[in-house]
Amino acid sequence: MNNLKGKLVLITGASNGIGKAIAIKYGELGANLILMGRNEEALTELKEKIEKTSFVNATICVCDIRNFKLLKEKIEKLPEELKKIDILINNAGLAIGLEKLYLNEEEDIDTVVDTNVKGILYMIKLVVPLMIGYKIAGHIINMGSIAGNYAYAGGGVYCASKAAVKTISDGLRVELVDTKIRVTTILPGIVETDFSLIRFKGDDERAKNVYKGIEALTPEDVAGTVIYVSNLPGNIQITDLTLTPVNQANGMVSFKK
Repeated sequence: MNNLKGKLVLITGASNGIGKAIAIKYGELGANLILMGRNEEALTELKEKIEKTSFVNATICVCDIRNFKLLKEKIEKLPEELKKIDILINNAGLAIGLEKLYLNEEEDIDTVVDTNVKGILYMIKLVVPLMIGYKIAGHIINMGSIAGNYAYAGGGVYCASKAAVKTISDGLRVELVDTKIRVTTILPGIVETDFSLIRFKGDDERAKNVYKGIEALTPEDVAGTVIYVSNLPGNIQITDLTLTPVNQANGMVSFKK
């Protein structure tokens, strides 16, 4: 069953990791894409790859989701046919540092909250009215984390931001209950990407240690889950979906060999 062919999908944070994997999988199923991110070179490379292998249209939108003014300009300047967005994947997100909550740098706090929380709110503010206006049976998929369920030492800001993602999704779902727009929160456990490299500000050895001793999820695993929830018949809404490696029980308990 393929309900995604011909759909238009906007993905934030599409230049690498989970966002890139999501884009490739949607392309393989015949969906057209708007690839949003900050790295123009990486987005261009991804666009060329998807268009060459999947024969769909991919449009690049270079933008930082923390900048509402620029984001608004980018969305408003899209051609009419590219404003008819069927699926919005709010994937862009990050963590910085692993310090105690009261020792976090102000700049790091702002970056995490502005990206993980305000960025999603901005995208919802700009895209949902388009779905409603065009009477689209759309789907909003927000990338949360099991970190949003339980705070852990050194992750207070990040955990709080991901808890906010679920709350935002839940509130939006209530507000859209009289429409055909579905809202889903995806909550992954440990996924091996450059997430930890960014968190530890380029410390490669420290980042690699996060994934030692456990078979972590891959970006493709998460992408497959996103495809699953969006490919279901339109009368089915998965509200929340949690996925972890086999040796991770929850955000606090995992087993590493």
